[in-house]
Amino acid sequence: MSASTPQPDRSVRPADRRVSARIGAIAESATLAVDAKAKALKAAGRPVIGFGAGEPDFPTPDYIVEAAVEACRDPRNHRYTPAGGLPELKEAIAAKTLRDSGYAVDASQVLVTNGGKQAIYEAFAAILDPGDEVIVPAPYWTTYPESIQLTGGVPVEVVTDETTGYKVSVEQLEAARTENTKVVLFVSPSNPTGAVYTRAEAEAIGRWALEHGLWVLTDEIYEHLVYGDAEFVSLPALLPELADKTVVVNGVAKTYAMTGWRVGWVIGPKDVIKAATNLQSHATSNVSNVAQRAALAAVAGDLSAVHEMRTAFDRRRRTIVRMLNEIDGVLCPEPEGAFYVYPSVKALLGKEIRGQRPQTSAELASLILDEVEVAVVPGEAFGTPGYLRLSYALGDADLAEGVGRIQKLLAEAR
Repeated sequence: MSASTPQPDRSVRPADRRVSARIGAIAESATLAVDAKAKALKAAGRPVIGFGAGEPDFPTPDYIVEAAVEACRDPRNHRYTPAGGLPELKEAIAAKTLRDSGYAVDASQVLVTNGGKQAIYEAFAAILDPGDEVIVPAPYWTTYPESIQLTGGVPVEVVTDETTGYKVSVEQLEAARTENTKVVLFVSPSNPTGAVYTRAEAEAIGRWALEHGLWVLTDEIYEHLVYGDAEFVSLPALLPELADKTVVVNGVAKTYAMTGWRVGWVIGPKDVIKAATNLQSHATSNVSNVAQRAALAAVAGDLSAVHEMRTAFDRRRRTIVRMLNEIDGVLCPEPEGAFYVYPSVKALLGKEIRGQRPQTSAELASLILDEVEVAVVPGEAFGTPGYLRLSYALGDADLAEGVGRIQKLLAEAR
């Protein structure tokens, strides 16, 4: 279980504390830090290849960009608009949710946010009180526990590994449940592992949450990125009786290659959405109108551009899994969704590589960056040391070159 929000040192005068304990306890985003370091090295002329950020390498589709250009010219978009989102975008998100996941919601159940991270924070802020526990399967995306702790909640980690495909069981969830448990986090497809729960597995978790009166926060940002026989399943569509205690977060970033546009959303019961909207009205007010108009074109349009990107991701997925599994000491399960691999490198720790003996995956990631100029994210960032996360949302040539460098380096392990 993670520690609760730290308390300030009462022996120090408030005026002398420069940074609050609550904000001072926030860890930097490890994925963004790795990506920033890789980009800084590239800007300095180094041939760095970055597998750190979960960001499609494709440009945003032209029809979405054109919608933004037109929006810039329209004076309506030069003014404040409703804090909870453009009414027409909320309607379009509701329609898209029914189309893509079979979950019928009203526009009044939608809040448009500044990206998925704000959606996650505001969702937790709306339903958690200090001391409320959230069950967080690990490996987890770095932002989840930080958002929970910012609200005063307590993340309770349930660790999974490659032997179960990085999927948590109902038995594990039940073992972690206490009288303070309020929410279970459900993410499928998963960042960082690419794990996808089957319909039966998802239903079992949903029925367990129902049985114990728990809330579910489900992150559906990778809904369209599933491969092979894997299937995306939306919990409130699968179990309508769960909808009254389910909050869905989503956005345009991954599906439409719009990471920089910063448009996400929260879907949930009307009272929760009203509370989260009130919070946003004081925190940021409305999302940029131009970005909202672009998001409207995205969610109201067809999915042909999405299908093209998924085909490329699928090809890269198979390539990176094959190349990583060719390395002695690396075990890389094949992900079924998203655009990440999460190989175990436990067998390499402690071995000598170019005069060094990395004892942790963080030290190994640092060695890889220093020696062959390839940026990867260590498992420590996701709550499970002994692993690396690599995003395959980069060009085919860079992917092959980057993994090839890792292969040559780790072949020296003794």
